[in-house]
Amino acid sequence: MERFLRALVFAVAVATTPALAGDADHGKVLYEAYCTQCHGMNGDGGGINVRDMSVQPRNHTDPEEMAARTDDELVKVIKHGGKAIDKSVLMPAWDDNLSDEQVTDLVAYLRRLCCEQ
Repeated sequence: MERFLRALVFAVAVATTPALAGDADHGKVLYEAYCTQCHGMNGDGGGINVRDMSVQPRNHTDPEEMAARTDDELVKVIKHGGKAIDKSVLMPAWDDNLSDEQVTDLVAYLRRLCCEQ
C-alpha cells in the first residue's frame, strides 16, 4: 500500500509539472556510465563509492523524494553539481562532459527509474 501511495504522489506531481522531452533509454546508458558509481546500478544510492562518502547519494528510486525535485532542478544539479542546489559538494558537475540533450535524456531516465519500483 505504501508503494502505491508513493507512486500516486509521484504521478500527481509529474502530471502537474511540464516534463522535458528526452530519450529515457539513452539516459539509462548515460546513467550506467556516469552515475552508478555513487547512485548504484539500481539507482537506490548504494554505489561502490558510498562507503567512502560522508554524504549519501540520493535514492533515485524513491518516487516521493524524486517528486520533490523539478526537472529544472535535476538539470541544474547534473550540469553544475550538488552545490548548485545546496546539496552535497561530492556530486560533480557534468556540464563539460554532457550535452544539453544528454542531460535531458538523463532526467527522462530518472523520472522513469523512480516509477519502476
